[in-house]
Amino acid sequence: MFPRLTFVCLCLALAACSPGGSDAASGPVVTAASSSTTTTTTSTTTTTTTTTTTTTMAPRFVLQGRVIGVGAQALRDATVTVGDRVLSTGDDGKFDFGAIEVAPIEINRPAYQGVVLEWDGTEVPLEVTLDPIVSKAIRAAAGVVQDDDRFQDLLDLAGATAVDALVFDTKKEGGGVLYDTAVREAHDIGAVSALYDPEQRIQQAHEVGLYAITRIVTFEDPIRVAQRPEYKLAGAWVDMTNSETWEYPLALGVEACELGFDEIQFDYVRFPTGKTSVQSARNRPTEAAERVAIIAGFLTEARDRLHPLGCAVAADVFAIVFSAPNDQGIGQRPEDLSGIVDVLSPMIYPSHYSDGWLGFADPNDYPGEVTAGALDDGMPRVSNGTLVRPWLQAFSWTNAEILESIGAAERRGLGWMLWQSAGSYDAAALPTMSGDSES
Repeated sequence: MFPRLTFVCLCLALAACSPGGSDAASGPVVTAASSSTTTTTTSTTTTTTTTTTTTTMAPRFVLQGRVIGVGAQALRDATVTVGDRVLSTGDDGKFDFGAIEVAPIEINRPAYQGVVLEWDGTEVPLEVTLDPIVSKAIRAAAGVVQDDDRFQDLLDLAGATAVDALVFDTKKEGGGVLYDTAVREAHDIGAVSALYDPEQRIQQAHEVGLYAITRIVTFEDPIRVAQRPEYKLAGAWVDMTNSETWEYPLALGVEACELGFDEIQFDYVRFPTGKTSVQSARNRPTEAAERVAIIAGFLTEARDRLHPLGCAVAADVFAIVFSAPNDQGIGQRPEDLSGIVDVLSPMIYPSHYSDGWLGFADPNDYPGEVTAGALDDGMPRVSNGTLVRPWLQAFSWTNAEILESIGAAERRGLGWMLWQSAGSYDAAALPTMSGDSES
């Protein structure tokens, strides 16, 4: 069940604060004394009784700290909770409660495992390292999620293997929205097909401990450009240079989070390629810096809306941008998206690579080498707490070749997602809990 909470104890520097707020060493419980006098008179004697009342005040200690993630990088937007007080970390990963009574500290962050610290007031400043959620996922295709038996088979497959996450589509290629959304524009343009109930499927996934990711196809949308020609850039592509066009996919992302998905993954979050890119350049000329800024701007807006709701934000990127120094005309560069999204997912499909790539006559014949080469090129360019989780192909390969590609990711400490258009997977192509892919 997500998020997981881990109890940890840290041994760091001591700092404390007196009730008045000035720095002081920790000391005994503070007490305040008050007295009252009662006089009783009778016909023969007068008795005076003095009563003293002592009020105990719990000591208060300064609580400050920093939250870090992969690569010891500061994590922004981590939620730190002490009692009924809640703070979020800034760009530097820091939090500062000032003087506060001793209580357990709970820290949560999208894409990372939550922790609970049994703080006793004698460990300050805290430096808390959160472990990433390293997901191993398979895609639950539309034909699978709309069929109870096929979906149960997928859950059973996950339970028998190392798979711990599912990727659902809520908005797919072609512009279709696969559930009965409350987002008005989806209905207005005729995009809704309502194939399944996402809340039901999310609940089923969570009940067996699976992390639930949804994929939203963003700027490629033939339905929308047909019904909203004023938003058209070229071909089937929405004009992402116009921030008004962002609202529709962002609204779907927010709704998906509220439905219960753990992570919102934006696909086709780029400029078009091929012949459409030529037309796009004529209709709306852009330079590389502008393209990159537009894609980064959209994803920043997504993060700012989704993090407060507790959802991680992911972006699918072309694998070539992990190896190429420029944006390849599509507005994606790992350096520029690091620290904005929680997860970057290069789509490493060697069957799509040109002959001769990385020196291989047919890259598709070298699943491990090509996967490793793409990751080794790109991983040093990803920082600021952003995780790398590649899409790997589960088509046109034998089971052994799929495992070879998975192994290349796992040896680098990464999770992975398998793409198979029909959502049909062979258990023999998946690692077991004992780690078959490492062989």
